[in-house]
Amino acid sequence: MTLLLEKINYHGWPNCYRYANDRVELMVTTDVGPRILHFGFAGAHNEFAEFPESLGQTGGDTWAVYGGHRLWHAPEAVPRTYYPDNQAVALEEHDGFIRLIQPTETATGIQKEIDIRQAPDAAKVIVTHRLTNRNPWQVELAPWALSVMRPGGTAIIPLPPRGEHPQDLLPTSSIILWPYTDMSDPRWTWGHNYVLLRQDAGRPRPQKAGVGASGGWIAYANEGHLFVKTFAYVAGAAYPDLGCSVETFTNAEMIEIETLGPLTRLEPATAVTHTETWYLFGDIPLPHSEADVDSAIMPQITAVKAVPGRQMEIGDSVPVVGRPSSVVF
Repeated sequence: MTLLLEKINYHGWPNCYRYANDRVELMVTTDVGPRILHFGFAGAHNEFAEFPESLGQTGGDTWAVYGGHRLWHAPEAVPRTYYPDNQAVALEEHDGFIRLIQPTETATGIQKEIDIRQAPDAAKVIVTHRLTNRNPWQVELAPWALSVMRPGGTAIIPLPPRGEHPQDLLPTSSIILWPYTDMSDPRWTWGHNYVLLRQDAGRPRPQKAGVGASGGWIAYANEGHLFVKTFAYVAGAAYPDLGCSVETFTNAEMIEIETLGPLTRLEPATAVTHTETWYLFGDIPLPHSEADVDSAIMPQITAVKAVPGRQMEIGDSVPVVGRPSSVVF
């Protein structure tokens, strides 16, 4: 199989690129971002959500959801987190991967980059998120990777390993709730080994929860497909939002599955990275219970759960270095 990178017009954005093998395809844009607008099986529907009112839109001072997959820096705050990514970005073609580069955010001094490395012969993509501190001072932050998913499915969050009473007397983990989280909402399933959250267009009230998922994965099942994101969890690190490494959010229009890296004190001219590995499976039924997760989804998770690489340790950073030779589109 071979990889293809071709320039296309995608939903009114004229400067987009289709990056594909024979199994799966991605669409990225250089008109705004950095954003991955589309991910799915070749020739099939987009696993990510799209919003008609923002398709093809550029410019302006207001942050737009756009859909797809994006990179933020945590903890969430207004206006810092919602810096409008409405301007053009650069695309570099490197040996084996492409890189999207956002101009440094004028309001935060942080520069975002996303590296996308597609497997040549599998439904697998490695996505490396990079935040570089261009300020003359230290900044504390955490990389935060958010995938806005096509509505109608169910997010699956793994809980940390469970124990038994009376052998295990002390608490070992927590589920983090937001002030608007309603644990009685029927979209939730609070299980023994997993938390499930269903997207329902008939229930507009937002819901969100997070977990320090030491298993290093989060998944979304929808329309017979299963989208899995794996990452490297750092035991003992301080994570944002009271210790969350994964989070999920939903409203009437969409659902997000999110992973976060540890909080890092980033010195000037240094960067921190957070890597997700994406997998896409077909012929997976929608789970309605923990038993469904165990029977239909965990065999896929077990098959791919190899850690994709060492995540940053507490306080680590990567010095900014010169880039390899590249073609800039």
